[in-house]
Amino acid sequence: MLTTLLLMINLLVFGVTLANVALWPRLRRAARRWPGHVSVLIPARNEEHNLPACFDAVLKQGDTVLEILVYNDHSTDGAANVISEYAERDRRIRAIEPIPLASGWLGKNFACARLACEAKGKWLLFIDADARLTEGAAERMVEEARLRRLKFLSCWPGLEMGSFWERALMPMLNFVVFSIFPAPLSLVLDNPSLGLAHGACLMIERESYFSIGGHAAVRDQIFEDGRLAQLWRSRRARGLCLDGQDLVRVRMYESFGEIWRGFLKNFFPAFRRETSFWIFIAFHFIVFLLPVLLLITVPNLNVALAAGTGVGARIALALRFRHPLWSALLHPVGELILISIGLTSWRRIKSGRGVNWRGRRYYQTD
Repeated sequence: MLTTLLLMINLLVFGVTLANVALWPRLRRAARRWPGHVSVLIPARNEEHNLPACFDAVLKQGDTVLEILVYNDHSTDGAANVISEYAERDRRIRAIEPIPLASGWLGKNFACARLACEAKGKWLLFIDADARLTEGAAERMVEEARLRRLKFLSCWPGLEMGSFWERALMPMLNFVVFSIFPAPLSLVLDNPSLGLAHGACLMIERESYFSIGGHAAVRDQIFEDGRLAQLWRSRRARGLCLDGQDLVRVRMYESFGEIWRGFLKNFFPAFRRETSFWIFIAFHFIVFLLPVLLLITVPNLNVALAAGTGVGARIALALRFRHPLWSALLHPVGELILISIGLTSWRRIKSGRGVNWRGRRYYQTD
């Protein structure tokens, strides 16, 4: 009975994954130019090593970009010098003077809100400093938003991966999302629960941003991107997240240690209720890890098929997102590390210690 149930759930997950792989749309090629439409807004904290390549990519967007505003969030590295150097090359680049972090805000959310207040473009394009826009990305986003009559558009980025651990573990990020989130349904249903976004690349109509409340409405949320997407839908302002891997690329982390610390900070705090966290952990252990353990101890056809469909889902996503296929074979290792990060994040938060990232300490938010 248990093995049959595991097989049925894994087949459902496999079906959702295949639907996403086959039906989730990419952005179209732009048929016209949109000069002066976009304010590019970059929150940056200790991003000296990322900002040059980020600026270079943004400047290749041409006259679609009206201005490039950077909030140097009390950096202790040489980020200020990089910003000054590039501002001398192109006067569209301007640093926004940082002020003390307001009570009740998380750093990135505060930085984004400050940038939006200074922006003048019709569209606000928030990108992370480690995001790299491809040529023509900004105008394609504007055109896609207009064709689909969107107020909120996020492009899910492609992952740049260098080290072994990046290639082995970072594809788990897409698996966690696209094995359960029915992306094609978000195209036809406006339910807020189908709101999805990636904070590395968010484009929001300026007027809509301020009328709905912008980052102030999610000031204390670590997963502010998804919360914003849900908020826009709840206010009946149409928003979508589309496959933007050919528009924006991002290298989130460069080593096992960075991957561990990066996800540790937002794993448990991402859940609004502790019950939801434990359901997530139990789901990943029972559905994706247990079949592999049973295959070793009490092998049978149902167990083999359940374990195989999990790997099959990973292979399908690897083909869609151009991840290394061999990483799918390490799926049980990825699940074990995922659960370990989650439990460590829970323990640190519940003990009151919180988790550190770039000189700031994060706690669970209500």
